[in-house]
Amino acid sequence: MSGTPANLDEYLSTLTDDQRAGHEALRAAIAAAAPGAEESFGYGMPAFRLGDKPLVWYAAWKKHYSLYPISAAIVQAHGADADPYEHAKGTIRFPASEPLPLALVRKLVEARVAELHANGK
Repeated sequence: MSGTPANLDEYLSTLTDDQRAGHEALRAAIAAAAPGAEESFGYGMPAFRLGDKPLVWYAAWKKHYSLYPISAAIVQAHGADADPYEHAKGTIRFPASEPLPLALVRKLVEARVAELHANGK
């Protein structure tokens, strides 16, 4: 495969066994935090949709795992729990060299669900 993956199978084929394990843990945490959300794929990454709106995308990279879009307001609301992790506009990154903070992932996704509902989406 060359270029950006077009679907989940292509995406998964690019991952190492360790990355795939982290990917599956993220996937399960997101699904648990957003009952009723449907899996999807976009921007070359696995994603979840809530109704007809995008909820989150998530990705396994060489040195980290990312969750998008996580707004600055959501990161700020989770203060000390989120502070140890690198975050930039719209994303939070979890080092691949450390265990994934799955409880935090669930809280962030729950906050994202609430954010969508508050915005009437």
